[in-house]
Amino acid sequence: MATDEAVTLYGAAWSVYVRIVRLALAEKQVKYGLVEVDVFADTGVPHERLTRHPFGRIPTFEHGDFHRYETGAIVRYIDDAFPRCMLQPTDPKARAKVNQIIRILDAYAYQTLVWGIYVERVVSAREGRLANGQKIAAASPRAAVCLSELARLIAHPSLIIDAFVFVVIKDVLPFVLIYLFSQKTNGWFTPTDERLADYANAA
Repeated sequence: MATDEAVTLYGAAWSVYVRIVRLALAEKQVKYGLVEVDVFADTGVPHERLTRHPFGRIPTFEHGDFHRYETGAIVRYIDDAFPRCMLQPTDPKARAKVNQIIRILDAYAYQTLVWGIYVERVVSAREGRLANGQKIAAASPRAAVCLSELARLIAHPSLIIDAFVFVVIKDVLPFVLIYLFSQKTNGWFTPTDERLADYANAA
């Protein structure tokens, strides 16, 4: 498939997962169009949207006549289909660690950091409602485990740049930035967790 065919991304600009794909496209210097899709509209998910993603989620991706949904599949396709730097490590052990980190973020961190903490601390204030303290308290222990485990697996910020660029593009940076923004006055970071803060500041 020719890499100069039109690339279109469907989703909301505020979405963590849409931003992950946009970061991958930016790293590969791929020009693309973003078509805004509101999956939370009062009228529900548009029928045309369901033809692109039968589960009504975002993002979805088109490259010429090639269509794909699910962020991981999209980003891996971008890495393979477009030139410039490879986003995924080629070493099997390094790639296994990358995939482990991605699964931690998808399975444990997203719901906890975004919906359990960010939405309650940041979005609630923006919408003029009180934060749900019980939700935040319930999410906090798992958030601490997620961040400690990420810090352990990453080991040092420089290793992300050298060996785990794909993780940064695919997942880590959007999650860490969201967490830092929602927790910046909360004094949560332990010395281990500060490595993630240092990386986000450097990035």
